[in-house]
Amino acid sequence: MDVTDSTFQTDVVARSAEVPVVVDLWAPWCGPCTTLGPMLERAVAATNGAVELAKVNVDENPRIAQSFGVQSIPAVFAISEGKVVDQFIGALPEPQVNAFVQKLLPAVSEADMLVANGDEASLRQALELEPGHQGATEALAEVFLDRGEAAEALALLARVPETPRVRTLSARARLIESGVNVSTTDDAEVESRLNALLERVREDDAARQEFVDLLETLGPEDPRTRTFRRSLATRLY
Repeated sequence: MDVTDSTFQTDVVARSAEVPVVVDLWAPWCGPCTTLGPMLERAVAATNGAVELAKVNVDENPRIAQSFGVQSIPAVFAISEGKVVDQFIGALPEPQVNAFVQKLLPAVSEADMLVANGDEASLRQALELEPGHQGATEALAEVFLDRGEAAEALALLARVPETPRVRTLSARARLIESGVNVSTTDDAEVESRLNALLERVREDDAARQEFVDLLETLGPEDPRTRTFRRSLATRLY
């Protein structure tokens, strides 16, 4: 992602509590930057989401460069839990870039391997080994939701930090408790329900929660999410 002075705190510092973030400080006029950038993109893409890449144009976002004390670019920093854990200045050969990114990957535990199996018994066993395992918790909650066991899913999800997936699963669980199973509801019915709820969101807290939960399950990429969020803001404010 491209990060700016105004989004750095959210997109890098806060996000690094969930996954390591590699920050690439570059500029369009910097020749080595144009060589290094694609290498970093390939190395991070190879982690399948376990590491994220934040690109910062230092000409347009000088405060970020100043915060790192950068005097030359390209400059690359690895951020985890809000702290710099590794860095390098200048362009490196691709094998070294790959090694830099690979070092950020967490060690694979027995619980991780059980989660990779994906079946309920393995997920339960993973949580016995690591009660707070994020992946196992989210995956087992999804198993519960597929069976309609919303209360069990919500109780499980309450044990772990909120992530985008936790928010979506929690929204789905609350909807099931209110009698709406988005897995078996077609798009037209969802849209009709959103329109009906919109008439009640100002005075009815339950309607407002259901409305927000429906948008959460649609996801940010669905164009209806943006449209209905604007409609909600208009009704409330």
